[in-house]
Amino acid sequence: MSTIGNQLFTLADWAAQFGPETSNVVPVVEILNETNAILLDMLWKEGNLDTGHKHVIRTGLPTPTWRLLNYGVQPTKSTTAPVIDTCGNLEAYSQVDKKLADMGGKTREVRASQDAGHIEGMNQTIADAIFYGNQATAPETFTGLAARYNDLSAESGENIVDAGGTGSDNTSIWLVTWGERASFGIFPKGKQGGLRVNDQGEDRVQDADGGYYQAYITHFEWECGLSVCDWRYNVRIANIDVSELADAGETGFNGAALEMLMIEAVHLLPSTETGQSVFYCNRNVMTALHKLAVTKTNAHLSYDEFGGKKVMMFAGIPVRRCDALLNTETRVV
Repeated sequence: MSTIGNQLFTLADWAAQFGPETSNVVPVVEILNETNAILLDMLWKEGNLDTGHKHVIRTGLPTPTWRLLNYGVQPTKSTTAPVIDTCGNLEAYSQVDKKLADMGGKTREVRASQDAGHIEGMNQTIADAIFYGNQATAPETFTGLAARYNDLSAESGENIVDAGGTGSDNTSIWLVTWGERASFGIFPKGKQGGLRVNDQGEDRVQDADGGYYQAYITHFEWECGLSVCDWRYNVRIANIDVSELADAGETGFNGAALEMLMIEAVHLLPSTETGQSVFYCNRNVMTALHKLAVTKTNAHLSYDEFGGKKVMMFAGIPVRRCDALLNTETRVV
């Protein structure tokens, strides 16, 4: 007899959500859902390669010459280097026993509930990869932001602000600029952008023992990556000690001076007019910033309208919550 694991929707799952004690659909409380505003803010662009996107960065400028009369000028040129960002392919399948889904005439509701969970799982996985994906260690994914801003001595280290935290209980605030000359999400050339949901209808499937049964199947697929055209338009405020954030806004607070660090980050950007710049932080940092915002002496933090909603703003730049950002980052050195 096969063992029913957590990968399949079971009769117990059906009874808990669509049982006979009510004629209505029991709403699922999505306690595993996260807030990842970065997925709403990102600019997406079709890549120019079948596997991603290639762009060229200028690595050196031509040198002009102060010319004397009767002396010529040697021709010069700039230098460039190609950069290729590749996409990862994230997939999932929802599989529900047809007889189970059809019970009580709630086929559509059962499938919709299962599909919603898979979509949330896809969203969270993509958000994680945007920050922490690294093709050097996981070739199947794409390279996110942290892998590009993880060394204070690298060229991009100029845009890493060190908040001073040590150990492995740190987090980061990211200042990301979305724009065609800054950063944007990519999908392969000729493909459809975003999450693709394919209802494959009813099909015959096998259980773990090789037996067959009819099931409803939905296929989820998302091919995407991240392109950073100009690293100067993103800033990482790294090494924020999470344990010191609880008393933010109170007398004697000894944690990182978040507002000062954010001011420093803003002034590291070459310009705030190239695209849409947004701060991203997790719930712990957002809570600390909110506490700081209510202090009468704080002039930079406020709440204003962004995208039709009231959001926290810092010096006119939106501050958005991303639960994908960890509280367990090791120190960036």
